[in-house]
Amino acid sequence: MKHARHAATLTFLAVSWSVALPAAQNAAAPAPVALTAPQMEEFLLRAKIVRTRGAGGGITGSQRATLSDGVWTHDAQIQIIDQARTLFQPPGAAPEMNFRDSYRYNVAGYRLAVLLGLDNVPMSVERSVNGKQAAVTWWIDEVMMDERERLKTEARGPDPERTAMQTHVMRVFDELIANRDRNMGNLVWTKDWTMWMIDHTRAFRLDTDLQRPNVLLRVERSLLEHMRGLTLDVVTKSVGRSLTRQEIQAVLTRRDAIVTLFDTKIAERGEGPVVYTLKR
Repeated sequence: MKHARHAATLTFLAVSWSVALPAAQNAAAPAPVALTAPQMEEFLLRAKIVRTRGAGGGITGSQRATLSDGVWTHDAQIQIIDQARTLFQPPGAAPEMNFRDSYRYNVAGYRLAVLLGLDNVPMSVERSVNGKQAAVTWWIDEVMMDERERLKTEARGPDPERTAMQTHVMRVFDELIANRDRNMGNLVWTKDWTMWMIDHTRAFRLDTDLQRPNVLLRVERSLLEHMRGLTLDVVTKSVGRSLTRQEIQAVLTRRDAIVTLFDTKIAERGEGPVVYTLKR
């Protein structure tokens, strides 16, 4: 979970936002592409969209697109949704005031993840697609299953402790970004048993209270230290126009609450049961 990994040359595993049929998706996906982070960003921003089709699943009208710059070819997810409602009534859930569902939160989620040293949120950039602003997000290769399938089969991978550690990272990240839409379809596992967190269009609410502080049981060491280092200037410079100042301030307020929660746990129980280092 080192920031430097984003600058090194590596094979990035791109994410699908929903995986209904993992085997079929993997058969159709292009081979993994080895690019540096700047090369990947340039590709997503500039490559020509040569084909689009429905991404499958979800309700935001996402598209799966094949991009090519003449040298590299790879798929991406395109989302243009940018809706705001004073009152939103999701099926089977409590109504939500000041609801927002926006492509720009995918961009913000990726950029904040980089600040936190996380490398399991797919790169997402903002660009114009057919005259509309959109999030264009790297499509994940080698997806093995989504969280729904993992729980159904009770799979824990070759290292169950590492699998559990990744779940704790997800819980902290979701509280930080106030993600109300983390469902089992937007957590996907690749063949190396890496959990990828995808589709954050309904995150970054203005709530400053934590949603489920009771699930924040453990925290990854470097993630905790990166959270401590977040400042208004640092976050603003990183996320750009993908978040408003009010949304950034809400992130920092939730950060304060998360750090205080874990500091209290450490003081009461000691560091060992609370803080861990994610296994590679």
